[in-house]
Amino acid sequence: MSAPPRSLGRTASRGAVTMMGAQGVRILVQVTGIVLLARLLAPSDYGVTAMVLAIVGVGEILRDFGLSSAAIQAKTLSSGQRSTLFWINLGIGFVLAVACASLAVPIAALYGDPRLVAVSLALAPTFLLNGFSTQFRAHLNRDFRFVALSSVEVGAQLAGLCTALILALSGWGYWALVVQQVLPVVLIAIALPVVASWWPGLPGRGESVKGLLTFGGHLVASQVLVYASRNIDSVMIGRLYGPADLGFYNRAFQLMVLPLNQINAPASRVALPTLSRLQDDPERYARFLAVGQVVLLNVVAGVLAFSVAQAPALVAVALGPQWEPTVHLFQILAIAGFFQAASYATYWLSVSLGLTRRYFWYTVSTRPVVIGLIIAGASWGVEGVAWAYTIGNALVWPIGIFWMTRKISLRAAPLFWAAARTVAVYGVAALISAGSTQLWPDLPEIVHLVLGGVILVAALALLALVLPAYRRDVKMIVGLRQHLRKARSTGSAGTDTE
Repeated sequence: MSAPPRSLGRTASRGAVTMMGAQGVRILVQVTGIVLLARLLAPSDYGVTAMVLAIVGVGEILRDFGLSSAAIQAKTLSSGQRSTLFWINLGIGFVLAVACASLAVPIAALYGDPRLVAVSLALAPTFLLNGFSTQFRAHLNRDFRFVALSSVEVGAQLAGLCTALILALSGWGYWALVVQQVLPVVLIAIALPVVASWWPGLPGRGESVKGLLTFGGHLVASQVLVYASRNIDSVMIGRLYGPADLGFYNRAFQLMVLPLNQINAPASRVALPTLSRLQDDPERYARFLAVGQVVLLNVVAGVLAFSVAQAPALVAVALGPQWEPTVHLFQILAIAGFFQAASYATYWLSVSLGLTRRYFWYTVSTRPVVIGLIIAGASWGVEGVAWAYTIGNALVWPIGIFWMTRKISLRAAPLFWAAARTVAVYGVAALISAGSTQLWPDLPEIVHLVLGGVILVAALALLALVLPAYRRDVKMIVGLRQHLRKARSTGSAGTDTE
């Protein structure tokens, strides 16, 4: 059963603080891994693992089948329903593990690289293990037990990184990256049942999960299309240009998605269960969604603006001079990163309101266009793929906002203009930061990073003085601390605040 009801504002605010702290540790671990492993491994090592992950990664979406989101979004969820969902996820994971092992030879043949057979076989068990863990994660997430969940995930990630570094130092090459993928999955599967203090029973025949399966079915179909549009680039580059070029592209792509994943993951873990509980209160729902989008986009845009403006120095410091070809690729992909972040509000809305059927038809109508653009862009080389990916994401973002808000009480225009304003403001600040540091090209990279960051902040402060709308956004972000304090204090008196 779920935890006893408490003040939603108090719970959500505590969850936000917990997730921010845990995510800070996770970012530190991932950045450390990127910096150290980039100096120990060759671009082709990253290309080998990226070739397999781009294809088998779709299995991770199918393995979940949208049932973790269904369990979190449901207003009520019985123990029997949770157990039934567990066995469904485990069964899907088993089927996908067998399928991945069976496809090892065809995957290697697609890229013309026999090394991929062993890599595919090594990754196959992760489907079964992740299927086993799915409902334990959802159980902790639904009950706002973010400390326990984050502790397990960060600990497993740290163990995977340490092991990968030892293997890389020992000359294991791309196998270090494979182990970094597999070991955390094993450790999480062992730890989560203990931490969750729950164990599934046998599937209950009297427990109806039809609505949950319908919800999950539409969601997983949408996620498969989104995944395909976000990974067809790696498949095309690996197939046409080989592991070395894919390695450069993969590092650029990972530098772009690192801040997105590390910011979106905790935001979604707090936002989805909170929005789901506000779905019967349209006014509070709209306010929570609007504030969440403003905060998320400003944080993401700030990180990406600094990264784009100082990309040459950032890549040199983080990865080393041998990764210089990733600089321009990263600058292109970072633009796509902002539009991906702008689409998160659309995803939150579709899941929390149970509009997965509408979200499915939105993805069916838009994602094939993105895939087509990327396939066409491959004719112009790796940079052509990067530009096609960016243009595709920029096109589908506004369509999603207006598609998902039609025929409901939520207005699309405020969400659209908030995002458009953010990209314009941070785009101007990034240009100022990049232009200023280029006046002193001979300064050390570290000095460029510090100077570029100071100039970026100064430019944003000036824009806040000039633009009233952006100034309101800044005040909203700064006021969150008082907002959370108020939520906690009123929550202790039994008031259900935001």
